[in-house]
Amino acid sequence: MIRSFAPVIDQKTRFLILGTMPGEVSLAAGEYYAHKRNIFWKMMSLYFNNGRVWADYAEKISMLLEHGVGLWDNLESCDRVGSLDSHIRNARPNDIGGLLQRYPGVEKVLFNGQKSYEFFKKYQHLPPEKSYDLVALPSTSPANAGISFEEKCRRWAEALQIAYF
Repeated sequence: MIRSFAPVIDQKTRFLILGTMPGEVSLAAGEYYAHKRNIFWKMMSLYFNNGRVWADYAEKISMLLEHGVGLWDNLESCDRVGSLDSHIRNARPNDIGGLLQRYPGVEKVLFNGQKSYEFFKKYQHLPPEKSYDLVALPSTSPANAGISFEEKCRRWAEALQIAYF
C-alpha cells in the first residue's frame, strides 16, 4: 500500500491542483511531480519563476503558494505496481470536500489528467454551500505524449488565468 503526501495549501489558495497518486519517483523523493520528464514544474517555472530553474523543492512550493496554487491528490492510499494510474487498485480517497471546507478561498479545482478527474467524480463530495469551477487538464506526466508541450502550457495557463504567449 502506498500513501499520498500531505496537501500543499494555505488560506490564500485559490486554485487546487489534484493528481491521482504520486508516482514511484515522486514517492521516493518525497516531492510532488519529481520525475525529471514530468513537465509540471517546467510549466510552473514559466508561469511563476520567469522560466528559471528552481533552487530547490521548498522554493517550488513557496512560489506556488505565493501565487494562490495548492496541490494534493484524490487518493490517500492505494495498491499500485509501477506509476501508471491504470494500475491503481484498492483506492482510498482523500477528503477533498473537508479540505475545501477548511480553505474557503479555493475557487477552482484543476485535475492533472483525466484519470484524476475520474477518481474525483467517483469518490468526492463537495461542500453544498459553494460551487467550484472544475477543470480537467492534460496530464503533465511523460506518459501523456499525445498533446504537445505548447498546447499543455496554453491550456494550463488558461485554467490558472495566466497570460501565456
